[in-house]
Amino acid sequence: MERERIRPAVTADVPAVKAVTDAAYRPYVERIGVVPQPMEADHAANVAAGRVFVIEEPGTGPAGPVGLVVLEAHADHLFLDSVAVHPDAHGRGVGRRLLRFVDAHARALGLPEVRLYTNAMMWENQEIYPRYGYEVVARRVDGPYDRVHYRKRLF
Repeated sequence: MERERIRPAVTADVPAVKAVTDAAYRPYVERIGVVPQPMEADHAANVAAGRVFVIEEPGTGPAGPVGLVVLEAHADHLFLDSVAVHPDAHGRGVGRRLLRFVDAHARALGLPEVRLYTNAMMWENQEIYPRYGYEVVARRVDGPYDRVHYRKRLF
C-alpha cells in the first residue's frame, strides 16, 4: 500500500488548507469562546511563503490533503504555528506523522528545538504534546487567547 506523502503546499491546495483547518478547529469555537487564530490565518499568504506542508493519504477517499502543519523558521527554533487534521482522518496516525515531520524538518534546518502554543481550553492538546517530547515552558494570555507554550529540544 502506498504511504502518505508530506509535501509543501501549492497554490492549488489553498482551498483544502482552509477546509482542513476549519474542520479541525471548528469544534473549539464554542469551547474557547472565540474563533481559533488558525481559522483566521491568511492561508494563501502562508502557502506562498512556503510555510505550509500537507499530508495526503492515498487510497483513503478523495485525493487531497487530510492534514497540515504551518511552520515558521527562526534563528534558534522552528515555530509550529498550526497542526490540523481533518476529523475524517482522526485515529489514523496523521497527527503523529506530521509531528515527526516537524522534528525532521527542524533538524534538517539545523534548528535545536521546536516551539508551539495551544489554547488552554484545548485540553486534548495538553495531553498529546508531552507524549511527543514537548515540555510546558509558560502560560500567557495574549488578547482573547489563554495559551500554554511548549518546546521540544532536539539536540
